[in-house]
Amino acid sequence: MGKFYPLLVSGISILCFLAQITPLQAQTFMREQGRAGSREQRGKTREKGETRERGEKKPTTTNYQLPITQVSQLSDVQPDDWASRALQSLIWRYGIVTGYPNGKFLGNRALSRYEFAAALSAVVRQLEGAIANGKPVQATQDDLATLEKLLQEYTAELKALQSRLDSLEARSAVLQAHEFSTTTKLAGQVIFAINGGGFGGDSLRDPTGTEIADNNPVTTLFYRTQLDFDTSFSGTDLLKIRLDTGSNGNRDNAAGVLEPNFGSGLDFSTRPSRSGELGLGRLYYSFSAAKNLQIVLGTAIAPTDYLDRNRYANRSFVDFSTQALVNNYLLFPIDEQGAGAVVNWQANEFFTLRAMYLAADAENSGSRDEVEGVSALTRLLYPDEGGDRGLFGNPYQGTVELEYSPNPGFTLRLQYSGGNTFDRHFDVLGANVELNLSRRLGVFGRYGYGSYDDTIFGDLEPSYWMVGISLRNLLLPGAVAGIAAGQPFVENAVGDATQTNFEAYYNFPLNENLAIAPLVQAIANPSNQADNGTIITGTLRTVFSF
Repeated sequence: MGKFYPLLVSGISILCFLAQITPLQAQTFMREQGRAGSREQRGKTREKGETRERGEKKPTTTNYQLPITQVSQLSDVQPDDWASRALQSLIWRYGIVTGYPNGKFLGNRALSRYEFAAALSAVVRQLEGAIANGKPVQATQDDLATLEKLLQEYTAELKALQSRLDSLEARSAVLQAHEFSTTTKLAGQVIFAINGGGFGGDSLRDPTGTEIADNNPVTTLFYRTQLDFDTSFSGTDLLKIRLDTGSNGNRDNAAGVLEPNFGSGLDFSTRPSRSGELGLGRLYYSFSAAKNLQIVLGTAIAPTDYLDRNRYANRSFVDFSTQALVNNYLLFPIDEQGAGAVVNWQANEFFTLRAMYLAADAENSGSRDEVEGVSALTRLLYPDEGGDRGLFGNPYQGTVELEYSPNPGFTLRLQYSGGNTFDRHFDVLGANVELNLSRRLGVFGRYGYGSYDDTIFGDLEPSYWMVGISLRNLLLPGAVAGIAAGQPFVENAVGDATQTNFEAYYNFPLNENLAIAPLVQAIANPSNQADNGTIITGTLRTVFSF
């Protein structure tokens, strides 16, 4: 009999034999059977003594003496068949009660021979398990004979079940050895903002002296929507596809209209500019090439997703929104998505090295249309554009960043960026620092110094700086407030003054998915022109994330 015991097909089928009584009735029946068995055993003991005295042998019979229909002749096993009743009796007698996962009994329906064989195998396994664990099992000779007869009757089905189980185990081993699980997660974000502002004086002029505006822009309501499809094939990799759309880019907010060249526009609205059209915001694949070594390859990579990050001033939908305060404005002539690669190597617990190569408009090699992906500053310095584009043409840039973080409260990043923009060379050095003074208070800053060859203003060596302070849990739990100031383009050869940007914001969450932030911008000497009046704007930013 033991050769059939490993046939581990789910014990669900056992319930089919118990449907005709409730669990309470079964327990009562077993108690009564136990009492009757005790009385019967005492009677049998007396009979045994009397038999030995008479020299007679005790007969061995089964409990079922009715005419038996051969089960092999049936396609199904009915609830009132001898086999069904025999197995049901064994289940009751020895307290073997196992149910379907949903807790239902289905014993009032016919069973296939394979279902019956599975139940029979489960009964045998449980009885042997009880014996192996030292539990008392008082099996009578009749019960053993009935069980043996059932096993003989269902030999073919038990063998078939064993064969199926072996096949399933083999297939399971193959699947585990070649496991391939793809998981895709959907995340999204919707930003609505109301913006308005104005300037002092009669008109505003850009760095070249061209008039930009002679009246204040109207109040606008604008939006930005994005959907991220994040797919992992191994658990340590990421295929990101982002679809996004939005309103009229830098032209939908007052600061972007009145000062479009030195990073005064709202970052979450400006990059990239969609003008109501659906576009591909991100497309890249990230994977671990070795321990602590991450590689990113893609055709739509944003440099600021990986470089020049700062916990206090980097995410324009959470903290500061002014472009020149969110990132080092000199460091990224290509500031929107491009094609290329990023390498991130965590050398040890203190140092991390990152490197990036990015080409703007790489898919349009040889095109003479306006190049996509370059910053407003790049267009100002090189209005005639040019370059042959493509993945290894220009404009392109390479950036390296070394991050030093000796503890969670302090991080210093040193940066270099160089490349060609429209057949002209540039080099930029940068520094980025953040310091956590307490659990609620943090300070931060950036600095940049660069050289741009052969611009419309000549060879330039501009510098950049910004500083700020951030306060968490101000007035409300989870709320964040900040104030920052900076000069995005300090260069005497451009204009007769230096533009200075200020921003203050207060971001408070209404729940896990919704946050509202009022923010105010002030721009002194916009476009590096002393005659330009100060620009003041206000924005109410609402961000819904899911």
